[in-house]
Formats: sequence, structure tokens, C-alpha cells
Amino acid sequence: MRAVAALARRSVRAGSGRFLVEGPQGVRELVRYAAPSVVDLYVTAAAAQRYAALVESASAAGVFVHSVSDEVLAAMADAETPQGMLAVAQQPEPTLADVLAASPRLLVLLQEVRDPGNLGTVIRAADASGADAVLVTDSSVDVFSPKVVRSTAGSLFHLPVVTGLDAEATLAEVASHGIRTLATEGEAALTLPHVDLAGRHCWVLGTEAQGLPDHLAAACAERVSIPIYGKAESLNLAMAATICLYASAAAQHGTQ
Repeated sequence: MRAVAALARRSVRAGSGRFLVEGPQGVRELVRYAAPSVVDLYVTAAAAQRYAALVESASAAGVFVHSVSDEVLAAMADAETPQGMLAVAQQPEPTLADVLAASPRLLVLLQEVRDPGNLGTVIRAADASGADAVLVTDSSVDVFSPKVVRSTAGSLFHLPVVTGLDAEATLAEVASHGIRTLATEGEAALTLPHVDLAGRHCWVLGTEAQGLPDHLAAACAERVSIPIYGKAESLNLAMAATICLYASAAAQHGTQ
């Protein structure tokens, strides 16, 4: 029990290569798309009854299912209101080389994203918009923290999320594979409705507070702004990324 609860700490996750997946939605997608990575599944009696098909699928996939009390599950979980089940899984280890070898058409690179909810939302938006991968720099929040994992709602298991990257080296490597890099910048003259998104490209977004550093924006092929038609001062990272990714999806799927 203590070993599972300890996975809420980044140092323990890094040392063990394991992480927590909490709640039926995340566990369902984990079992469906990454069953070999599941180490253990812990389920209360009520959850086992309510999500019987999910528990059966996990068992059929060879997952070791443990029946635990509500109190034990609450002690292991990071969420304030656990939903009756959690899994321990091995962290996936996709690399930038793996992603680029697959000839991606749409990527998003996040520089120093610090808010777990924002990172999780961007991963979810990337999944929904058909992006090929999410790239995350080494100075960002841990992708496998319980809050990030929960906020992806299972999308973490649908596409590669490459972590620990150096921003400048990643930009250069992405560009060397013929993928246009697009920096989001509030004051850029080129606005989102007027940028060509039909070809292969990678959106590059900066921190929640300061945005993208100028030297990184300058290293991108183009700088693009999202027009604001109302009185809002700005958009947060997750909103901006979602708008950009869906504009790309519309262009690439012929729905503009």
C-alpha cells in the first residue's frame, strides 16, 4: 500500500519507472491500449460490480486484479475522491527519433509548461485533433504525475508523449525532418486564420506566464498569433494549444 501511494512523488516514479492511473476512464484506456504495461489493478467491491466489464477485460488481458477496501484504496490514491479503482503501470518511453521516423504530420512542442491541468488538457486536445505526438521539454511538469494523468482522461495512452527534451535541439531536429515549426506569439503579424496548415508542422508553445522565449520563437520558421476579437487580455496555454491544434486538424482533414 505504501509503495503504491509513494508513486505520487516524482522521485519515486523516476526511480521505479512506474506511475498511478486513477479512475475508471483512465484505467479503461490503459487496459485497452497499453495492457502489457499494467503492473497491478486495485478495485473496491463496489467498483468491481459497477465496472464489471472493465475488470473482466483487465483479467482477460493478464492483469493482476486486487480486491481492496475503500479505506485501502483511499490511502493509495492521490485524488481526494477516488473512484474505486487505480492501476500501477510502467511508464512508456517513446523517443523523438521514434516519432520522427513515423513521418508525423502534426506535432506540438511544449516549453516549460508548469501547470498539470494545462499539460493534461493539451495532451487530450492533441489526441482529439489527431496529432501524432506531444513533445515536452525537460523543464516542464512531470507527465506522469497523478494530476496530469487524470486530466488527460486516458489520452495519454493514445499517442506518444515524449518527455525530457531540450527545446533548441528538438526544434532543430524537427526542422531537419522537413517539419515546419510554428511559434505562438501574441503580437505576431501572421494570424491563425491566414497561416498555411496543410503541410507537416509542429506548434511550439511557451510557459503559461511568459509565453515562448524570443530566442526559441526566432528559431521557428514562423511566428503566429491567435486573434482576440473580444475584450479578453489573453488565452491560457491549454486554450491556445487547443485552438491551434483544431485549426491544423481542419486544414489537414479538409474541413476548413
